[in-house]
Amino acid sequence: MNSKGHKQEEHRHASVSGCSCGCAHSHTATAGNKTFLYIRLAAAFALLVGGMLLVWQDARLFGNEVVRIAWYLVAYLLVALPVMHEAWESFRHRDFFNEFTLMQLASIGALAIGEYPEGVAVMLFYSIGEMLQERAVRKAKENIGQLLDVRPSRVRVCRAGGTEEVAPHEVAVGETIEVSPGGRIPLDGTLENEFAWFDTASLTGESVPRKIVRGSQVLAGMIVTDRAIRIRVTSVFEQSTFARVLALVEEASKRKAASELFIRRMARVYTPVVFLLALLTFLLPWIYAQMNPSWAFDGRQWFYNSLMFLVISCPCALVISIPLSYFTAIGAASRRGILFKGGNVLDAIAQVNAVVFDKTGTLTEGVFTIRRLSPAAGITDEQLLHVMAQLEQASSHPVAKAVVAYARAAGLSLASAVAVEEIPGRGLRGKIEEKIYLAGNFRLLEENAVRGLPPLDERPEGTIVALACNGIYQGVAVLSDALRPDAASAIARLRTLGMEKIQVLSGDKQEIVRTFAAQVGITEAFGDLLPEDKLRHIGDLKHSPKVHAAFVGDGMNDAPALALSDVGLAMGGLGSDAAIESADVVLQTDSLSRIADAIRMGRRTRRVVWANVVLALGTKLLVLLLGFCGVATLWEAVFADVGVALLAVLNTMKLRIHHED
Repeated sequence: MNSKGHKQEEHRHASVSGCSCGCAHSHTATAGNKTFLYIRLAAAFALLVGGMLLVWQDARLFGNEVVRIAWYLVAYLLVALPVMHEAWESFRHRDFFNEFTLMQLASIGALAIGEYPEGVAVMLFYSIGEMLQERAVRKAKENIGQLLDVRPSRVRVCRAGGTEEVAPHEVAVGETIEVSPGGRIPLDGTLENEFAWFDTASLTGESVPRKIVRGSQVLAGMIVTDRAIRIRVTSVFEQSTFARVLALVEEASKRKAASELFIRRMARVYTPVVFLLALLTFLLPWIYAQMNPSWAFDGRQWFYNSLMFLVISCPCALVISIPLSYFTAIGAASRRGILFKGGNVLDAIAQVNAVVFDKTGTLTEGVFTIRRLSPAAGITDEQLLHVMAQLEQASSHPVAKAVVAYARAAGLSLASAVAVEEIPGRGLRGKIEEKIYLAGNFRLLEENAVRGLPPLDERPEGTIVALACNGIYQGVAVLSDALRPDAASAIARLRTLGMEKIQVLSGDKQEIVRTFAAQVGITEAFGDLLPEDKLRHIGDLKHSPKVHAAFVGDGMNDAPALALSDVGLAMGGLGSDAAIESADVVLQTDSLSRIADAIRMGRRTRRVVWANVVLALGTKLLVLLLGFCGVATLWEAVFADVGVALLAVLNTMKLRIHHED
């Protein structure tokens, strides 16, 4: 819609309402107007009830028609003037068919035929319903607003032998900041204290405090719980983890679900159609009466029926509750550490019936350690480890980090290799002291014709890093990784949700992947895969009939598969930027159970949306039919419209309760 009132409403509710018919009045928005609104509604209600009581008591005062009209007219204007203002603003912008006009015609029509209480009731209860709906929308926005408003506005930074308070965006990488007990961490960094305990609920949804030791990463958004700490800043404010989370949440509310887009398109034609049908409700019987004079045409009754049609056809229950359902679900899920990137993702994940896992860092903890070093003849363990670690410093892969950490723990001083090239699915190539080294799997060494490789039956099983220098084999490091503690239970939960396929993909050897998969109850395991092989597998699965596949990964090499799948879920959303950007859902905790939670949230949101659709349309149709049969009156139409809208909003509010269980 083009009206000023609608633009104000869209700005106020962002994408919550998506209502092109102006369902919530802009006159209820500010705190100063709220009190005046309550007074007007209370006064109109008192006049309406008082007038009905006076009629019931057959009071002499109401025997005067002028007094009776004036009484109800005052009550009517108290609630109708703001709606008239919105309608006028709409007319100025050539928006003639909207809810404001619809309600005015219905209420003025009732007054015109002498149904004064019903005319006042139409506008009064419409305004009360809109006020309550606007409060529900505002509450949903506040849920996310609470997340957005916790960013610290000032930071204590250590400078020139003392501390000074500055804005977070003024702190540079490498500076040290201080945070008091109970304070929220404003910037990403590394802990300089020996250790401290942190509340990570705003990032991960986990209520159990986490212990972090010296040198470990501390993320913006965490709350230090037990002592004053110092943090060395590693990223600027705009690139901090918390800023990234906030951006994801804010962006999510702008991405519409298919049902929201349908309602928005429908609303553009819905109101003109309602006007036409209301007009035909009166005209068709009149035309029939002209053609058949013997048929008794009650003009007042058919005009009354057309007014009832206008009231009962009000689309508020749909245009408010459906977008509100998605917005509420996104806000509630974000507080549990599950970030949906839009209402469209909630719709998509509700249809998922196949889940595909990456192995390393997803089903496993991704924290490797060297179990054994097996150098070639003439090479010592220390020499093998030293060169290998220098190369692996250039990689962010969990295996590379494990090698580097093991070497440093052994007291080795590591220089950086030069011209290091990462070969996806294979390993690294680099130069140290003018010698060309390869570090990776045996496939990499074979493809480069390395001499001296051990026979196939003597090569170690498991995760390995083999090393070659100038085409000659130097030895191998054998590493191990552990399954996540909740992997088996998470897979069991997915099966209870009816997942038809659960698979695991990995670059490790087939036998190793099969063994890992069997431990958690997965029967379909695929190993020896390169990133492009994973991508091809997801593509084939996605195009299978009636298969809606979700891919769960955590690393940079998972980004293409995350992007291609019907729904991509990034595990441990504090990790790879590429994975986060490619994923549709970011799980900010490493708990695999969050996957089943995310699917349940999507399905529950879809059920609520369709329940609201059936409730709204079914009730309205029933009351409309009863009206045409002479059973229902304008009173029932008013209560049905407002009541259904409020029931739909209350049904939507259940999402907040369920999603936070």
